[in-house]
Amino acid sequence: MAETTKAYGLAARPESKAYLSMPSLANGKLPALLSQTGAFTDTPRMIPSEGLIPYDLIVPFWSDGAEKSRWISVPPGQKIKFAPTGEWSFPPGTVFVKTFELAVDETSPGLKRRLETRLLVCDANGGVYGVSYKWRADNSDAELLPTNLTETISIKTATGVRTQDWYYPSRQDCLTCHTANAGLVLGVKTRQLNRPMTYPSGVTDNELRAWNHAGLFDTQLTDADLKALPALARMDDATRSLTDRARSYLDANCAQCHRPKGTVAYFDARYDTPLADQNLVKGSVLIDERIDNPHIIAPRDIWRSILYMRADTVDAFKMPPVARNTIDERGMALLRQWIESLPGPPVLPPPAISPVGGNYDRPITVELQSEPGAIIRYTVDGTVPTPSDLLYDKPVQLTGPTILRAKAFKPGYTRSITSQEIFIIGG
Repeated sequence: MAETTKAYGLAARPESKAYLSMPSLANGKLPALLSQTGAFTDTPRMIPSEGLIPYDLIVPFWSDGAEKSRWISVPPGQKIKFAPTGEWSFPPGTVFVKTFELAVDETSPGLKRRLETRLLVCDANGGVYGVSYKWRADNSDAELLPTNLTETISIKTATGVRTQDWYYPSRQDCLTCHTANAGLVLGVKTRQLNRPMTYPSGVTDNELRAWNHAGLFDTQLTDADLKALPALARMDDATRSLTDRARSYLDANCAQCHRPKGTVAYFDARYDTPLADQNLVKGSVLIDERIDNPHIIAPRDIWRSILYMRADTVDAFKMPPVARNTIDERGMALLRQWIESLPGPPVLPPPAISPVGGNYDRPITVELQSEPGAIIRYTVDGTVPTPSDLLYDKPVQLTGPTILRAKAFKPGYTRSITSQEIFIIGG
């Protein structure tokens, strides 16, 4: 645990109100405006109500590049059921408030657009429900969304304007991840809050120490207890191992579903689970994506690592499947670095095929390329190339419809996966 000052981030437990102004159950009357929820005393300026406590996480969930501001309101006289590992339990009436802001000018990163504020309510029946309020363009207030919504956001770049889709989740979407098996509340747990934070008072304190001092937990932790508690590793924390950082990223972004009794898959992404028991490295896959010899994580082989493949795409088989329209480039760089550091033989990348497949009016010449010293075998009938198939030694002439597949081989290296392009010629 990081060293802290003698002062506490929370001098005392703030006065709060159960449920704020939200109904105790999802079927109650929901406030139409964010200003009516009780979350803020000044909604346009996002000044939180007295009972809201700001918090932050060591490793945030990737939300398409948005920055998030977070608060929690714990009902008076109630305690959080603390656990050093695993999930915490929160009393009915606890409310989590999270605002999403997106940078909309790459030439001026400080310029952000306020998109939405989500509230997650621990309800009277022991479950949770979530709602989203979409901010008005002038930031005067935010309006309750009745269902999901996708909005195209314009973002200024150095050369013009690009667009990015933002997905506002429905109330049912919230329950896709906020399940009982995942503990209902995501992120707010020991290994995520064991970090310093600067509070509105100006005091920097470890969040667990501050919450403990304010009496939010059902147990009193000593300084010795606090020092022994686990903490995730930030992506850029060079004092922690590459494995720790990669596993922390997976914990934050995958563990809500990928855990025992969770989604239909064969691995456990929780950081609490030792790496040897996670079934990550060389772990079996449920869906092979037509890759030969795939694994959840294949040592030194990003092309056969199905977890990496599905996280590094926005295609239909992307993971997570909900509310993600962009790739976390920093996160993927971390996973790639970790995968390539794992022990094993070097791996050949799939051969490059140029030009790419498509419709062509006349015969074309196709070139294949791989690493120096590698040989390329290819087929033109759609079958998977083997070491005895056609040897690529000069450009390939295609005169009709062709499924061209190629694979690279090199002594001492794991063969590449198959490259494929489909050419429709003269059609």
